[in-house]
Amino acid sequence: MATLLLATRKGVFVVERSPVSGWTVIGHHFQGDAVTRVFADPRDGAWYAALRHGHYGVKLQKSLDRGASWTEIPAPAFPRKPEHGPWANDETPWTVELVWALAPGAANEPGVLWAGCMPAAVFRSGDGGASWQLCESFWLDERRRAWMGGGNDYPGMHSVCVDPRDSRHVTVAISCGGVWTTHDAGAKWELIGKGLEAPYTPPDLAFDPNVQDVHSISACAAEPDVIWAQHHCGVYRSVDGGVNFTRLPAPMPGDFGFVIVADPANPLRAWVVPAVSDANRYAIDGAMCVCRTDDGGQTWQQFRSGLPQHHAYHLVYRHGLALAPATGGERTLAMASTTGGVWISDDTGEAWSTLDASLPPVAAVTWSV
Repeated sequence: MATLLLATRKGVFVVERSPVSGWTVIGHHFQGDAVTRVFADPRDGAWYAALRHGHYGVKLQKSLDRGASWTEIPAPAFPRKPEHGPWANDETPWTVELVWALAPGAANEPGVLWAGCMPAAVFRSGDGGASWQLCESFWLDERRRAWMGGGNDYPGMHSVCVDPRDSRHVTVAISCGGVWTTHDAGAKWELIGKGLEAPYTPPDLAFDPNVQDVHSISACAAEPDVIWAQHHCGVYRSVDGGVNFTRLPAPMPGDFGFVIVADPANPLRAWVVPAVSDANRYAIDGAMCVCRTDDGGQTWQQFRSGLPQHHAYHLVYRHGLALAPATGGERTLAMASTTGGVWISDDTGEAWSTLDASLPPVAAVTWSV
């Protein structure tokens, strides 16, 4: 049975299903600390938690015994900002403000981890997080100067998709800095993402891949060339590994949102959680809804059963929806919001039950097997 991990403003919550009491919180770690990402490595079962201590900076914790004990490990860090040369006047701080993405390498490269940060940068570890190497060609690309913060002060790298066919092929997304890919494990990076549109920019920049505010991307494991994107201004799908994207019909009246989750086995299926853009940022009409497409985004179904439908001011962030590994025919989804609501669906999102409505704001959910 899979275990659900919640990264919240007040620590990591551990949730399991009991035959007697159903889904129940059974553990709480790092009480009081803001946790920006929690991640369970499916290759060895290790748990990682990224903490944001404010004045004391970013910390990374690792557990090899499912949370019974934790050990602090090095967090990704930039080199010292140069005092001379072309980057001496860089307006972006060379300090990791938060770890926003953690992802495993391929199954054939144990110990390899990828981390995305704010300010937007990519780090790679080859030893299970004991050390991190900055992808310098990415960080020192001159095009980085045109990136912007979306709802934050600085651009952030939040999504990592490792190609299961070729572990050296990795695709990442930045808010606001578009979609990038590497075919040599991070030595060189290519800006992709044609077709994404940012109508909030001057007209001559609207289709510039380098300024796109991509909120999240998710790739289909069975067909990794299929990549879904939740953009600030719509939902997109690519069938060529993110080189080109096509905008999809809006799931609801309004296609703003943060999270998109691809079905790992079905390239035609994905889930989104629409919200009101821009300033309001809560469920459309104050009623929670999860939308799913089963035909590649041509049509969407809306699912509300079990979700709050009156004065529901929840927002589901980019890591707030996760599909559990398949167990027989069961496909369980977990969803959590910035106002502490947590819901579980055992039927691919069609009906939901409330796990808790009063937890701290949730930044990320993930599953551990």
